[in-house]
Amino acid sequence: MHVQGLSQERIVQIERDILGKNDDLARRNRARFAEARVFALNLVSSPGAGKTSLLVRTIADLKGKQPIAVIEGDQQTSNDAERIRATGVPAVQVNTGKGCHLDASMVGAALDRLPALRDGLLFIENVGNLVCPALFDLGEARRVVLTSVTEGADKPLKYPHMFRGADLVLVNKIDLLPYVDFDLDRFGAMLRELNPRVPVRSVIATSGNGVQPWLEWVREQRPQLTVSGASLDSMIVPF
Repeated sequence: MHVQGLSQERIVQIERDILGKNDDLARRNRARFAEARVFALNLVSSPGAGKTSLLVRTIADLKGKQPIAVIEGDQQTSNDAERIRATGVPAVQVNTGKGCHLDASMVGAALDRLPALRDGLLFIENVGNLVCPALFDLGEARRVVLTSVTEGADKPLKYPHMFRGADLVLVNKIDLLPYVDFDLDRFGAMLRELNPRVPVRSVIATSGNGVQPWLEWVREQRPQLTVSGASLDSMIVPF
């Protein structure tokens, strides 16, 4: 990285300062979550991969089982937060302007605007981007990377830091596989080179097919969350 008027050493120091401050704030967020027994998930993807559609479907299946809230990150508009609020779940929109990611400070401020969420589930929908969000811990318990078959199968190769740090990878829009050039085997092989143990699930967020295995994964991470549904094995991508 080159910035006119700044040495490489100064650039590195600025980056370390920014990330260090963010990590301190992320620890505070994590302590708040722990005290309130809130399970926080950070959802990241490219734009248009289907994060909001997945959340709407997820909320429909989990609503009433425990408190749920959503923090929505976008550069502009409140469109996604409005979609979430239409489900009856509270959502706070965070507009980052020229920023390409949420940070721990933004999440902490958004938490102050949400109702109490003790023993609840918090979804943080990050700004659509596979680069910047990989660098910023928000205090979440798990990071979920959502990709879709309408994107290139080489995404793990292009964005290794994001996929290397994933706790779960969801492959969305698998109903479009017959119509797009997406090699599941290639995708899986590249992903395994980066993150050999990461679980992978396939979903069709708009129809709900495959959503139950995603919910079961959430239940496994948070045992007190009860989920009922169809057989899980039939919807797992065979990587």
